[in-house]
Amino acid sequence: MDKPVILAVDDDLASLAIIERELKKRYRDDYRIVARQSAGDALDMMRRMRDEGEHTAVVLADQWMPEMPGAEFLGEARLIDPLAKRVMLVAWGDPSAPEAIFHGCAYGQIEYFLAKPWHGSPDEQFHHEIADLLYQWSRTHRPVFEAVKVVGEQWSRRSHELRDLLQRNGIPYGFYAADSDEGRELLLDNGLGASARLPAAVVFGGKVLEDPSNRALSEALGVQSRADAGGECDLVVIGAGPAGLAAAVYGSSEGLATVVVEGEALGGQAGQSTMIQNYLGFPAGISGEELTARAYQQAWEFGTQFLFANSAVGIAPKGDRFTVALADGSELCASGVIVASGISYRRLEAPRLEALMGAGVFYGSVSSEARALGGDDVFVVGAGNSAGQAALHLSRYARSVTLVVRRDGLEDTMSHYLITMIERTPNMHLMPRSEVVDGDGPGRLTHITVRNLQDGSEATVAAQALFVMIGATPHTEWLPETIARDKDGFVLTGSDLTASDGGGDDGAGDDGRGDARRLLWAPERPPYPLETSLPGVFAVGDVRHGSVKRVAAAVGEGAIAVRYLHEYLAARRLERAAA
Repeated sequence: MDKPVILAVDDDLASLAIIERELKKRYRDDYRIVARQSAGDALDMMRRMRDEGEHTAVVLADQWMPEMPGAEFLGEARLIDPLAKRVMLVAWGDPSAPEAIFHGCAYGQIEYFLAKPWHGSPDEQFHHEIADLLYQWSRTHRPVFEAVKVVGEQWSRRSHELRDLLQRNGIPYGFYAADSDEGRELLLDNGLGASARLPAAVVFGGKVLEDPSNRALSEALGVQSRADAGGECDLVVIGAGPAGLAAAVYGSSEGLATVVVEGEALGGQAGQSTMIQNYLGFPAGISGEELTARAYQQAWEFGTQFLFANSAVGIAPKGDRFTVALADGSELCASGVIVASGISYRRLEAPRLEALMGAGVFYGSVSSEARALGGDDVFVVGAGNSAGQAALHLSRYARSVTLVVRRDGLEDTMSHYLITMIERTPNMHLMPRSEVVDGDGPGRLTHITVRNLQDGSEATVAAQALFVMIGATPHTEWLPETIARDKDGFVLTGSDLTASDGGGDDGAGDDGRGDARRLLWAPERPPYPLETSLPGVFAVGDVRHGSVKRVAAAVGEGAIAVRYLHEYLAARRLERAAA
């Protein structure tokens, strides 16, 4: 691969010289540093590079240039190379900078802003930000190590599942189509012939697996999936999304021996968000994958034990403790349990689309599939923030991206900053008052059927990929009946267990006083906030009835649940002492 380019544009020659010097000193061995005074010349150069297959990693532009403002230049650069990181350079103390930054970010022209490097050298703050941008770009566009090489059919469901598993868990991998020269060579080199069961996984270090289960692949990578002998701990957290990871961080850091059980991948639905731009403390935004990877590392450093590719299948009281049964037949025994099992996207009721899962039809999974959709027409079903983030990410690769929504628009369901960016993206389109009812294709999706909800008419349109991000189905079917849920399956907690109205249909019946809800809570004390109808078991995040579907809210609930678990445990100790 030719060296990717770091492009700096500034009409001020003295300023440009400082920027170029700083960049060359640090990055010239791995990147080609290009400096231009003219915005027009820089755009022409980017077009030539695009046509010749070269890559631009980072584009830096001065805020004020005579040919065009920096934000406008970066907006044009986005159309030429949507994968490049776009940075506006501002001068220290410039009072006009905040407004320019605000509008540039809101309109999707710029992604980041940096103060110009100082005359003194080196400017470590400048390099800290540049290095982080290069890291983000290289993770997606310039992988240098593949811990797993997957060989399989491009459009098979199982190949898609393995790609998604590896991507969501942050494991560097490469996918090689079985009918490609590279794929055939990998199979032969590893002793697998034409009769090999696909997909096959070649793990760094020499292990070769044919059509592996998620658990087999995880264990081949050295990931723990089985509980230690005895399974004794203080706290079991079920689910490794933001809420579960927060509970693990606070539980472990406060001295609780904590075990997290995760059946699929880190991050839950938030982990599939390609860019979260409204999470506190990350003004330049952060991907859900990166955020949850950092949270995992933080919890692990505090001593949390993680069990991946394993699932909780039951919870039962055992004296003053709880037994959590796992899918592999083992058990964990803990003093408290926090359920953070999350939700999944609702399936479309279309058998032909279901048959094409992984072959053009996806539920989430944007990061693992986007790069394979260059030049394709892609549709996204959904009107929430996750759908908006996914559509924007896909627009960097696909020829066109169409959002299909049942409402008149996005204003009631999507954050304003996302709506503005979608409106400013030329290859994105909105199909309001519509729903996808069918689709088909010979081995891979080629078209979908869309129904107009106003007049009931249906139209067939070409589509090479369909991403469905609608509704929410909670992962609660495994919970015991003693943990009350609303009519949609979400877990009832805290005051919802004792209120006489609201909260949905709990199915508990009536005790003759018109207060069916009171039957859900037996102890004399009131339930702690986030506590379920099984005392000592808490529920947090999207799985909980009435939760706020925001990453920050889920993190807060995970932290708060640990506090109330401490109160519960302290009360139990007093009860035992009194007895």
